[in-house]
Amino acid sequence: MRHTLRDAQVWAEVDDAGRLVADPGGRVTVVYKRDPAAKTYKAGARNLAPIAGAGIEADLGGGAPAGAPAPAAKRTTRASSGAAAAPAAAANVGRATLGDRAPDGTVHVWTDGACTGNPGPAGLGVVVIDGASRKEHGEYLGAGTNNIAELTAILRGLDLVKDPTRPVRVYTDSQYAIGVLSLGWKAKANVELIQEIKERLRAFTDVRFVKVPGHAGVPENERCDALARGAITSAGRRR
Repeated sequence: MRHTLRDAQVWAEVDDAGRLVADPGGRVTVVYKRDPAAKTYKAGARNLAPIAGAGIEADLGGGAPAGAPAPAAKRTTRASSGAAAAPAAAANVGRATLGDRAPDGTVHVWTDGACTGNPGPAGLGVVVIDGASRKEHGEYLGAGTNNIAELTAILRGLDLVKDPTRPVRVYTDSQYAIGVLSLGWKAKANVELIQEIKERLRAFTDVRFVKVPGHAGVPENERCDALARGAITSAGRRR
């Protein structure tokens, strides 16, 4: 049956009574297109809102019957760096702002990457806050670019979330990382790393990326930057 999913319309799997069919993690299979080769995605049931009208019978990933309304086109964004727009990210990935109220039980993942020179010695910092629990991680990455450090910080942060069915907010000051992971920007570099992160994101029910201003006094962002730069400094002392 037709449902809205943030700024798009999708076909969502339902049972004979019209109820969403969710897996144990609360995710529902959806398709965006009336196309036999359409790719299926998983979306959090909480993010789906029904649209009035009769349902259809179709194989998941197959085409909808002739005459059925086509899904609304998804918005794409072109990267300011000139990268071409690409299909939007998986349906369980979205964006939020610092001022938004996070759902109860949200795991907050703060990330930052640092690089001395670009390329040059690179490091990352991660702070994961889950209620009263706090984890910090700093890591030296060797020679790399700032973008590699920012992306790898996000990957490490996701790895520290033990329950992917919980809502997660990922905070980063990298618009590039947000673009290639949630805005559909086409990657011209770091393709394998980006694909690895996208595969990891598919395991989560609900992830929201939040853009934070870098070096602007945001406490956890500053802490992540300190962890990243500390890892670079410590590695330099050991050599």
